[in-house]
Amino acid sequence: KPYQLDDILTEIGEHLTKDAVVVSLAVGRTLESMEAKLPDGVAVVRVMPNTPSMVGKGMHAVTPNEACTDEQLARTKSLLAASGDVVTVAEKDHDAVTAVSGSGPAYLFYIADAMIEAGVLLGLQRDVAHRLAVQTIVGAGAMLAESGDSPVQLREKVSSPGGTTIMALAELDRRAVRAAMVAAMQASHDRSASMN
Repeated sequence: KPYQLDDILTEIGEHLTKDAVVVSLAVGRTLESMEAKLPDGVAVVRVMPNTPSMVGKGMHAVTPNEACTDEQLARTKSLLAASGDVVTVAEKDHDAVTAVSGSGPAYLFYIADAMIEAGVLLGLQRDVAHRLAVQTIVGAGAMLAESGDSPVQLREKVSSPGGTTIMALAELDRRAVRAAMVAAMQASHDRSASMN
């Protein structure tokens, strides 16, 4: 946990070899704060993972300190790639990463729950509604990842003029769901920034 990090870094610092890399998944702990507890010149990589890592579909944003060599960063990224995708970002972007991918799974779980509840309200058995919602999210995610099309292009392929989907999307717009998502992610960003 972030509050335990100072003690752990102090404890391990004297035992680190010159080629060691300290990899931290502690939220809100900057490279500078970690370097202050370690001997000079120790390579440190700050990581923002997300929970889909538990099923090999995670997203990891990494930021190395200046002492970290290209080879050390490559080894770290290779290790993390075993549980998902890896992208290198500037440290200033970690709060935005938290808002998009760190907290992101919860947004989709929230939407999935709403889809399931709507299915039940519309007369489906809960297990059927659950299966429909989950596979729809899995399939849509795969299309986003593999098709090469933008979210807008994919959305337009489902939306016939005057059809069911366009009516549903119009209702989401009328209820400002897009603005609510942006506001929610801003709140996540701001909370992450306050923890630094």
